[in-house]
Amino acid sequence: MADVVQFRLESMVDELDDLEQRGLFSRREIAEIVKQRRKFEYRLKRPCPLKQDYLAYIDYEIHLESLRHLRKKAVARELKKQGNKKMRKSISDFAGVKRILYIYRLAVTRYKGDIDLWFRYLEFCRARKNGRMKKVLAQLIRFHPKVPGVWIYAAAWEFDHNTNVDAARSLMLSGLRVCPTSEDLWVEYLRMELTYLNKLKARKVALGEDEGSLVRENMAAEEKQWREEHKDLFMPMGEAREDNDGSVVETESKNKLDLFREQGSNILETIYNGAIEALPSSFSLRKRVLEILEAMDLAHSEEMQSKILQDIKRDFGTEPQYWDWLARLQYNPENLQGMSAIKEISRIEKAVQVYEEGLECVPSSTIFSLYVKFLMGLITPVKGEETSGLSTHTENITSRLLMVYEKALTLGHITDDLACQYVLFYLELGRLDEARKLAERLCSGEFSNSVKLWVLRVSTEIKCISKDSPSPSKDDLKYIFELTKEVLKNFSVSESGSLWLTVLKFFANQSYYFDKLVEISLLALAKSGGNEDGFSLSSAIVDFVLQKDGIQRTREVYKKFLGLPHPGLAMYQTCIQLESNLASIGDKDGLANARKLFESALTTYGHDDVSLWQEYYTMESKIGSSETAAAIRWRARKTLKDATALVTSSDL
Repeated sequence: MADVVQFRLESMVDELDDLEQRGLFSRREIAEIVKQRRKFEYRLKRPCPLKQDYLAYIDYEIHLESLRHLRKKAVARELKKQGNKKMRKSISDFAGVKRILYIYRLAVTRYKGDIDLWFRYLEFCRARKNGRMKKVLAQLIRFHPKVPGVWIYAAAWEFDHNTNVDAARSLMLSGLRVCPTSEDLWVEYLRMELTYLNKLKARKVALGEDEGSLVRENMAAEEKQWREEHKDLFMPMGEAREDNDGSVVETESKNKLDLFREQGSNILETIYNGAIEALPSSFSLRKRVLEILEAMDLAHSEEMQSKILQDIKRDFGTEPQYWDWLARLQYNPENLQGMSAIKEISRIEKAVQVYEEGLECVPSSTIFSLYVKFLMGLITPVKGEETSGLSTHTENITSRLLMVYEKALTLGHITDDLACQYVLFYLELGRLDEARKLAERLCSGEFSNSVKLWVLRVSTEIKCISKDSPSPSKDDLKYIFELTKEVLKNFSVSESGSLWLTVLKFFANQSYYFDKLVEISLLALAKSGGNEDGFSLSSAIVDFVLQKDGIQRTREVYKKFLGLPHPGLAMYQTCIQLESNLASIGDKDGLANARKLFESALTTYGHDDVSLWQEYYTMESKIGSSETAAAIRWRARKTLKDATALVTSSDL
C-alpha cells in the first residue's frame, strides 16, 4: 500500500514544481499539499474505503484548484502591468482537473450503485466541459438502465449542450422501452419534442418566413388591449397594410397551412396515446399533459383538451380527487390577476357546480372533506393574500358551507374531523347556541364515542355559561359535572386526556366538584391498572392541587395515586421533582420524601431505567451527602441489566 501511495505522490512532482516556479504556491504550502494528499491517498488504499473518503479528497482538490485559479489571475495581472506577455498554459493547469476526474472514476467504480455520486461526477464534467462526459453517461446508463432520471439527464445534455436532437430522441425512446411506466420520462419526452418544434418555428420567424410562436403569451388584459390599439407596431415583415381600395395584401404565411401547429398537435396526440396505454391508471400524468397543452398554441388544441378531459372523466370519474381537481381547474386563485370581480364570482359558481355534480356521482366523506376545504379557503384566504370580489359574497359562501356540512350529516358521510369542523365553524361565526345544539345532537347520535366531539361539547357548554354570567350558578356547575361524569367513566384515561384537562380547569376553584373528579380519576386509574399511555392524569391533578391548595394537600393527594397498582413512572417523576424542589429551598421533609419516592420507583423501574438512577445520584450529589451518592452509584452498577449504559453516563 505504501509503495502505491509513494508512486502516486511521485507522479505529482512535475505539477508541484510548476506551481512553485510560477509563484502560485510557496514551498511551505506545497509541503502542506503533499501532506494532505498523502493522507487522502492512504485513506483510499484501505481495504474498505468509505464514500466520504472519496468525497473529502474531491472537495479538497476542488478548493485547491479554485485557489490556484485565483492566484494565477493575480499573477497574470501583475505581469500585464509590467508589460510582459500572457502566461502560457502548463501542466499545472490540467493536472488538478485530471486528478479530480481520476478520483471520481475510482469512487464510481467502488460505489457503482450510488446514483448521487454518479450525478456529482457528471455535473463536474459538465461544469468543466470535459470530454469524458459522454463516456460517463454511457457507463451510467449501462449500470442503471432502470432509473428514468438517468435517461432524462442524458437526453437533456444531448439536446441542450450538443444540440443533437436525434441522439436525444434516441435516448428518450430507449428509456421508454426500458422504463415504459415512468411518468416523468413520458412528460419530458413530450416537452423535448415540442421545444424542438418551437425552435424550428423560431428559426423560420427569424428568417422572415413565418410569424408567431408555439408558446402562449400570458399577457395581462391591459397589455392585450394596448397591443390591439397599436397593432401596426407588431405587423410582421412580410405583411402589408390595407390599401385605399380596402384590399389586403396577404402574405404567403397566411395563405398556407401552419404546419408547425399541426405537427405539434400530432406529436402531442401520439405521445399522449402511448403514455396512456403504458400508464392507464396514472391521473397525474394526464394532468401534466393537460398543463403542457394549455401552455402551447397548437392546432385543434381545444378538441385535444376536450378529449383529454373526457378520458380523465371516463377513467377517474369515480374518484373524489378528480372532482376536486376539476373544480379547482375552474377557480384557481393564482390565475386571477387582472380578472374582474364578476368573472371571479362566476368561476367560483362553476367550481361549486362541479363539486355538487361530484357529490351526486361519488357521495363519500372524502369529497365532502375536499368540498369543505375549498369553501373554507374562500372564506379565510391565505394570510397576506387578497382575493378580490369575495368580501361581498362571504355570506353566500358561509351558507353554502353550512349546507354542505348538513348534507354530509344527513347522508351519513360525515367523519369525526368533519363533525368537529362543523361545530368549530359555528363557534367561529359566534353562533354559540347553534354550536351547542349541534354538539349535543352529534354526541347523542353516531358520535357518542368520539372524545374530540365530547371535548367540543363540554367547552361549548362552558362558553355558553360564561357568556350568560361571569360566575356559573350551582345548576350550571351541576349540569356540566353530570354531563361529563358518565363520559369520563366510559372512556379510558389515555383517550380522554384532553377532556379531563378541560373539566379540571373549569372546576379548579370548585372544591366540592374537584374532589369528586379526583375520586372519579382514582376509580378510572384503578380500573385501567394505572396504565395512562403517555398522558399522566395523576400528574395533571397533582399540579392543579399544588396551585390551589398548597403542599400539604398535594402530598395527601399524590399518596392516594401512588397507592394504586402501577402508578406510572411519570407520576413518580412529578412527585420527585416536586419534593426535590422543596428540599433545595430548605424544606425539612422534602429530601426524605424524595428519597422514599426514589426507592419506591426503583423497586419497579430500577432494573432497566438508567435515567432514574442518574436523577437519584444527581439529587444526592447536590442536596444530599457524598456517602449516599456513592452508595447509589454502587447499587446502580449492581442492579442495572445493561451495565454498559453506565459507561456513557457522565453522572454515574
